[in-house]
Amino acid sequence: MNVNKAILVLCCLFFFSASQLGAQKITYSEPDKDDSRNSPFEIVGKLNGSFVIYRSVRDQSYITVYDAQMQLTDKNKLDFVPEKLINADFLAYPDFFYMFYQYQKKSIVYSMAVKLDGKGKKLAEPVQLDTTDINFFANNKIYSVINSEDKKKIMTYKINSKSDKQHILTAVLFDKDLNLIHKSRTVVDMPDRNDFLTGFQLDNDGDLVFVKPSGTAQNDNINKLILFTKLANEDNVSFVDLKLNNMNLDDISVKVDNTNKHYLVSSFYASKRRGNVDGLYCFLWDKVQAKELVTSAITFSDELRNDAKGDNSIKTAFNDYFLRNIIMKKDGGFIVTAESVYSASRGGTNNSRWDYLYGSPYWGSTPGYYSGFGYNSFGYPWSRYNSFNNITRYYADNIVVVSYDVTGKMEWSNVVTKSQFDDNNDDYIGFTLANTGDQLHFIFNVQEKRTNMLSDQNISPEGQITRNPTIKNLDKGYEFMPRRAKQVGSRQLIVPCLYRNYVCFAKVDL
Repeated sequence: MNVNKAILVLCCLFFFSASQLGAQKITYSEPDKDDSRNSPFEIVGKLNGSFVIYRSVRDQSYITVYDAQMQLTDKNKLDFVPEKLINADFLAYPDFFYMFYQYQKKSIVYSMAVKLDGKGKKLAEPVQLDTTDINFFANNKIYSVINSEDKKKIMTYKINSKSDKQHILTAVLFDKDLNLIHKSRTVVDMPDRNDFLTGFQLDNDGDLVFVKPSGTAQNDNINKLILFTKLANEDNVSFVDLKLNNMNLDDISVKVDNTNKHYLVSSFYASKRRGNVDGLYCFLWDKVQAKELVTSAITFSDELRNDAKGDNSIKTAFNDYFLRNIIMKKDGGFIVTAESVYSASRGGTNNSRWDYLYGSPYWGSTPGYYSGFGYNSFGYPWSRYNSFNNITRYYADNIVVVSYDVTGKMEWSNVVTKSQFDDNNDDYIGFTLANTGDQLHFIFNVQEKRTNMLSDQNISPEGQITRNPTIKNLDKGYEFMPRRAKQVGSRQLIVPCLYRNYVCFAKVDL
């Protein structure tokens, strides 16, 4: 009897393990011969059980739809979209999605939106959100679109920086159905030469929050920081000077906590100008009471530095790290992820964090800026490197994960170890984060026998890392671009990949 019970237990464990492993698999789409590696694309999301992807091929816009087996079911040309688009953004709901796009006709830039069904068919005629009269040809976006966490509020905004002393913020707020709630025009004083506006976030009430950092020079530390808030139906902004206490910041993140009605501002800091990164600065603001809750500066321990340093010394361990994700917890605490990224040009010249304009390579551009003299293009992640070098090698190494409580005190930390590089291309390095509720999954390429294999490492709410087996169905010939992946379900992602120089997509079930 005991033997039979033991056999039954072993069988149950076997089938449970098999089901767990079987759940982690990849399903590929067929490559489309029209989709070369240089064709722009955007993963829209999952609608009515199908996967919707936007493609641009030779200035023509298409919506492609894939079923659960990643078989192409629809490919619809968006005839109403002008050929020369400046920019396109997407916001998906369970049974429809919005396409926000910009284009220029003569001297007018139009900010537009259109509602589409799960097959890319129009549900209504395009809606004009706003226009801008300019005297130059805009090849980068003037408008930025943000939305609240619950997707019930949508905002398009622009910043006119023609005057060095005053920037004009125009913000247009809509509800879920694109009904106008309020349009505001706000003048923000910019007394210092290196002032700029960044970190725009919209909360579930439709209130706007952003920051104005100031530094002594471009590519320098930030030594002044102001938090701005604007209520949904008001034009005027309120502001508060953040206490930096002689700290030097350079990688600023703003995050909304809708559950607790908080705004979190965080940044790496150094005690000296252009000094080594010492730790993380945090400022927590209560929007209901309009008061500061926490200002903290947590110095990283030598133990964490040693785990995170890679090839650096303990003192310089965090100098190549940039903030990637801020995850708010229900209790008001938060989790921070940061990745070590840097590059080296031909001849061995390394580019450090001081070679990025205004901080992180991930948020390298400050969207929504334009002036009467042309768009202020700060570039996409790696564009600030010296283009005169023939070879630039890009690196993406360890990921640091740190959990803080509501008082800004560190609860735990851990490091996901990896070492990645590529020449003249950063599409295949870096990672994507999938939040499944019970765990955070880090999806990235690892090299095995000169072949990139897709890896999944997850971390528990207590900070324990599990290194999962290599994901199944990793067919040869597919090169994954995990940094450009998108989570489309609680345990599901769409990962773009390259197959024989054609872009295709892989559904990954965790």
